[in-house]
Amino acid sequence: MSSRWPLHHVSVVIPVHQGEETLPSLVSELAPLTQEFSTPDGHLARVTEVLLVHDCGPDRSDSCIRRLSEELPWVRPVWLSRNFGQHAATLAGISSSGGDWVVTLDEDGQHDPRDIGRMLDVALAAQADLVYASPTNEPPHGWARNTASRSAKRLARALSSHGNPEHFHSYRLILGDVARSVAAYAGSGVYLDVALSWVARRVTTADVEVRTEGRASSGYRTRSLLSHYWRLILTAGVRPLRIVSLSGFVVAVTGVLLSMYIVVGRIMGNIPIAGWASVVVILLVTSGITMLALGVVAEYVGIAVNMAMGRPLYLIVSDRHTGPLQGRSAVLGVAAPVEGAPPSLRTVP
Repeated sequence: MSSRWPLHHVSVVIPVHQGEETLPSLVSELAPLTQEFSTPDGHLARVTEVLLVHDCGPDRSDSCIRRLSEELPWVRPVWLSRNFGQHAATLAGISSSGGDWVVTLDEDGQHDPRDIGRMLDVALAAQADLVYASPTNEPPHGWARNTASRSAKRLARALSSHGNPEHFHSYRLILGDVARSVAAYAGSGVYLDVALSWVARRVTTADVEVRTEGRASSGYRTRSLLSHYWRLILTAGVRPLRIVSLSGFVVAVTGVLLSMYIVVGRIMGNIPIAGWASVVVILLVTSGITMLALGVVAEYVGIAVNMAMGRPLYLIVSDRHTGPLQGRSAVLGVAAPVEGAPPSLRTVP
């Protein structure tokens, strides 16, 4: 019976920032899936391409990508002009894909490629455009980061007008047409999962077990995580602006009521003249709320300005190792410079 079912072609997109240590083993795990395989429910699938998107990180991932693409015909490099971030790099890879389905994987080895078949079964059973991995075990990031992540996602859900941030995960299976449409129309600074929630008709999750990272430390620092989260809040809708407006209304009404209370109290002789401490507290609170409101509005204006000026979400270029920037060194066989390395280490053996 399964022989009559169509063969599902899958494109795998991996944004690469610091993948020098982990990419070879991850690609080797994907190799068996490049042959036709059967999912647990009997559907037929095959990984037709693995797109490695070089996001100009600090290590020698570019050399690793070149070597893998030379050795394996189904590995395709995608070169970005500079570091644009994980979501932009993922969208760049999606825009270059051609499969019926697109799977996004992290470079660090936490995501097991063998779960692709199970995620495809879930998508077909639920007729879903988008399937997120739902970890059945605690993510290997430590108690503090995991707790902060859960709390942040709950807050994001309360502030979000689109999708459910508690389901968002970088291990995704996306219907190819939906994925490439998002990559084509998403604007600068967009949060990928929010953009997907705008167009995906049905979204579901599949249980998976995440693994420990295949490298010594995470590529994300606290500042990067906060920036990542703030972008989620800003692109999730205008609800934060509405909260700011509501806060301003509440403060204004409170101010009017407090003024009436003070005037009446002064007439009745119940309030003495001295009251500078109360005035200072009120000024600090109201000015703090005002500055917060201006900051939120400024962030939204900044996003709009970037889009109005035509700032690209990403820019795909040719491989610098073989392009004009290589210059005379390519002809003489001199080693190419390594992006992000200190001057004394800017050579490839």
